[in-house]
Amino acid sequence: MNAWLWAGVLLLAAWAAHWGANQLLTPLKLLRKQWGLTASAGAAFLAIVTASPEVAINITSAARGVSDIGLGNLLGSNIISIPLMITIAYFASRKRFKNNPQHQEHLDAKVLALNKRSVSVLSLPYLGIIALVAILTIPKAWRGLQPVDGWIMLGAYAAFLARAIIKGREKGEKVEWTQKEIWLSIAGAFAIAAGAFFIVKATENIVSVLSISKIVGGLFITGIMTTAPEVFKTWSVVKGGEVTAGTTSVIADNAITMTVAFFPLALVNTPVQDFQLYWVNLAFVGLMPLLYSLFVHQSKELHGFSKWQVFVFDAAYLTYLLVMAFFVLELI
Repeated sequence: MNAWLWAGVLLLAAWAAHWGANQLLTPLKLLRKQWGLTASAGAAFLAIVTASPEVAINITSAARGVSDIGLGNLLGSNIISIPLMITIAYFASRKRFKNNPQHQEHLDAKVLALNKRSVSVLSLPYLGIIALVAILTIPKAWRGLQPVDGWIMLGAYAAFLARAIIKGREKGEKVEWTQKEIWLSIAGAFAIAAGAFFIVKATENIVSVLSISKIVGGLFITGIMTTAPEVFKTWSVVKGGEVTAGTTSVIADNAITMTVAFFPLALVNTPVQDFQLYWVNLAFVGLMPLLYSLFVHQSKELHGFSKWQVFVFDAAYLTYLLVMAFFVLELI
């Protein structure tokens, strides 16, 4: 099979994995209502499912002996996701919401409205997770992903989730479950597993045909493909009036990717073979939530992002591409 055919397989597999994740969302949304979780805390909880394709991909890449694809996926998806989702959310929120009359103020001010609590509940703890990854994997004596690192990062996610739930708890509601929802959830789990297998398999073959490294394939093929379907979810959720939930869920997704999806790669002792490529990418992984936290913290009466701040996120990603092309990969 040539690269184009494998690209088709990659698209279908990514769609299947995210279809599966969507089927698992319903039972978790019911649990969120039952437990009385707020939008920010609920985002951290629902990310268990929305980030499941990335976790499954890294399990598959570790099992198949191509953990560099998983490492590239881990870094690449966490760099592109925040600027991409914030840009999509900004344009999706440029309409009036009947259930939110105060939103007109944000429209007039050209601001993407956000709950300021999302910084303390999600983005600052996520920055702490990234700092912990740097401490565990960058120093020369500890360089690489090792089993002990994986267990530490699992503990970090448990603390992240517990903190989000404790800080965002309200009175719960009574919910009902249907057999259809249960069966769709089971089908979703199988779709995620199958999609992850073929995403990794397709990436392996594409990088082989194009003669590029597996980690670069993970960064710019797998990482982008696993993030792209989230565009539709973000657009749909924000269009429905849930601006904070639609925009902040990406932070929670990334926290899972850097912890739970980190775990299978650490178990198989994934080395850092190109240190410059690794630290540059990890630096940009940290830059995105840092900008997020600073911009929301600086906002005054109307919390969120102005149009120019949205463009700064996009410029940061463009800068990343230029740094990778000119200084890391030396393509030009």
